[in-house]
Amino acid sequence: MAEIKITLKRSFIGRPDDQIKTAKALGLTRPGRSVVKEKDAAIEGMINKISHLVEVEDVK
Repeated sequence: MAEIKITLKRSFIGRPDDQIKTAKALGLTRPGRSVVKEKDAAIEGMINKISHLVEVEDVK
């Protein structure tokens, strides 16, 4: 499967708890941090939930 790099670009301050928990479940703890994950339906759903907070790019 393809891998994607997810980077947290915005802060958690003032965000609902479900968005904070989603970002932390992805392994994003503070702005500027990045993680590489396998692309699947669950990860895509999490990204869609916090798409306004993260930047996503393909890893080759």
